Amino acid sequence: MSDVVTRFAPSPTGMLHLGNVRTALLNWLFAHRHGGRFLLRFEDTDRDRSETHYIDTIQNDLVWLGLDWDGEPLFQSAHHDKHTQALRQLAEQNDAYRCFCSEGQLNLDRKLATSRGLPPRYSGRCKALSSEESRQRAESEPFVWRLAIRSDAGEVVVRDELRSDVHFTCADLDDPVVVRSDGTFTFLLPNAVDDALDGITHTMRGDDHLTNSAYQVWLLQRLGYAAPVYFHHGLLLGEDGAKLSKRTGSHSVESLREQGLFPEALLQAMARLGHPNIPEECLTTNELAEHFSAEHVSTSSVRWSDEQMWRWHARFLHTLDPVRLAPLLKPFSPNLTDEQLIGLAGLVEGNLSRVEDVKGYARIVDVGVAIGDDDMQIVREAGADFFKSALDIWSELESDDWKGWTDAVKAATGRKGRQLFLPLRMALTGMQHGPEMSHVVSFLGREGVTLRLEDTLERTGS
Repeated sequence: MSDVVTRFAPSPTGMLHLGNVRTALLNWLFAHRHGGRFLLRFEDTDRDRSETHYIDTIQNDLVWLGLDWDGEPLFQSAHHDKHTQALRQLAEQNDAYRCFCSEGQLNLDRKLATSRGLPPRYSGRCKALSSEESRQRAESEPFVWRLAIRSDAGEVVVRDELRSDVHFTCADLDDPVVVRSDGTFTFLLPNAVDDALDGITHTMRGDDHLTNSAYQVWLLQRLGYAAPVYFHHGLLLGEDGAKLSKRTGSHSVESLREQGLFPEALLQAMARLGHPNIPEECLTTNELAEHFSAEHVSTSSVRWSDEQMWRWHARFLHTLDPVRLAPLLKPFSPNLTDEQLIGLAGLVEGNLSRVEDVKGYARIVDVGVAIGDDDMQIVREAGADFFKSALDIWSELESDDWKGWTDAVKAATGRKGRQLFLPLRMALTGMQHGPEMSHVVSFLGREGVTLRLEDTLERTGS
């Protein structure tokens, strides 16, 4: 299947969001799985809403995600003449017609159909107009162009690799609008014609496009083009089970990047939605592509999970070499040297879920950072005498040995278990949980431990 060509065709009218990422990723994985090509095409025919800023942003987001495309980006607007030519051909074949019905008339027809228990489809009122009458009325009346699909006979067959062939009777279809009254094309015709012109062989998209695919297959057949093979997968839903949208928690890629998310985490969480056959050990996009089976993508809807995404983020975070992690910690500890940052990264790496979690270990970096009010209660309960003994014993030790120190403190104070270890952890780190204390002591060194014990002793009122 080396002749496979897929595409991602966003409209440059907004930011790249989770639903867009899934569409791009599935088509990228399919193309790379079969040694084919993945194209990027901007559907920029909505002149009022398309912005150059979004074109740049979407490309930057795809590069960040590692979803590279083949060749230069394509633009739907470059094929405008081809779209017009296709409409003219359809009209000459009586496969498209002008519709002069007002919005008021259309609403009335819909209500009438609904009252009779029928679907609110277009009545076909203008389909019977002669070519001459249609041309004359077009000189003075607003109109749209519709496809002449609906009829009492015939069917449209959509070739779908996930659902077998999907059959639509023409009697159950509508006559969809393909050109608005302002002369601009709707999604249907340019999208289908561009797929043909760009040589798209396979398209993966949500099952909410299934009826659109029927219209487009019909349209392409009338124009003498071959329709691509479709994979209509289940929809991506929000965590609340509602259709994912900006208003129901669909994050923009830009916002996730600003939160410090690793792109690999987003791709891992997304690739496995509705595709449980990918092994856990596949950690690169190429490995995901190698194990990707389009026919196993679920036709049922799937729910997005921020938790799963951030869990993957933590997994990648924990595999980073301290040298690579250190620059990511720099914004939260700007006063540390590069060497100190690398040491801090090695110390706390296993305890971070997100990079910004390092802020919780501020006392390890700066003795002046106060222990939180709730945690200070643990320090107060331990008492000044406990910390004075701990400090005296630490000062007498010849080595920075956590076990030797705590054994000596235990013998001197009678404290053990939680009553022994937790107050010392609080004094040195300001946190009830965190890295191994032997590593903390090694990182702080003799002076660092001494300073934090003296600070804690002062805070207990002694």
